[in-house]
Amino acid sequence: MNNIILSIEGLRKSFGKFCAIDGVDLNIKSNIITSLIGPNGAGKTTLINLITGSLRPDKGKVFFKGDDITHLSPDKIVKKKITRSFQVMNIFPRLTVFQNIELPILPILGKSRAWFSGANNYPDVTEEVNKILEEVGLLDKRDVLAGELSHGDQRLLELAIALAPRPELCFLDEPSSGTNPVERAKVLELIKRLSVEEKITFVIVEHDMDVVLSLSDWIVVMNRGKILAEGEPGQIRENKEVREIYLGEEVA
Repeated sequence: MNNIILSIEGLRKSFGKFCAIDGVDLNIKSNIITSLIGPNGAGKTTLINLITGSLRPDKGKVFFKGDDITHLSPDKIVKKKITRSFQVMNIFPRLTVFQNIELPILPILGKSRAWFSGANNYPDVTEEVNKILEEVGLLDKRDVLAGELSHGDQRLLELAIALAPRPELCFLDEPSSGTNPVERAKVLELIKRLSVEEKITFVIVEHDMDVVLSLSDWIVVMNRGKILAEGEPGQIRENKEVREIYLGEEVA
């Protein structure tokens, strides 16, 4: 089982009388793209919030590469090389593209105070930021205010922010949301390339089934806070229970 990067055991989370995550057991394999799908309210984002420290579980454990990270704070989880993006755009629109990446890079390189003293004095910071921007295709827009980017480029910038800590495991919550077909293709191609070239394990929450079936190596289906099914795209496509509960005619 040495290809398992993340293991979840008996995870539970309730909000009052509503059970959002109901005894989830799940293993995430390393160096592949896993999609987490399910109807609204299935518990997908809540599960990511529990894994990345934004929420505390009521019961259960989360293990990353064998280490118990269940009760770690979000910043300590990032230091473990686990990052995420958000369903709602999470960038700094009044900062430049360069500054948006610079902010998470500084503490990683041990230069948290450099923001106030002038990070341009640190060539290693500039080099790392430029490298990340080049990887996502935004280097030529490094001095543009983030709020002036197209929606597709803002999605790329958000992905770049998630990549700044050089993660081994990265959760992306609807990375192609709101993009047009050209922008969507650009985002998906980038995820595929980074998965192979940088050996990043991606877990993606996505509602667009064309995206899910074309991008994923493995698919996990959630419903009512539980794991309904998991398997390769072809297996999920043909799963009768999944079709009835979630996919419907989209995979007919």
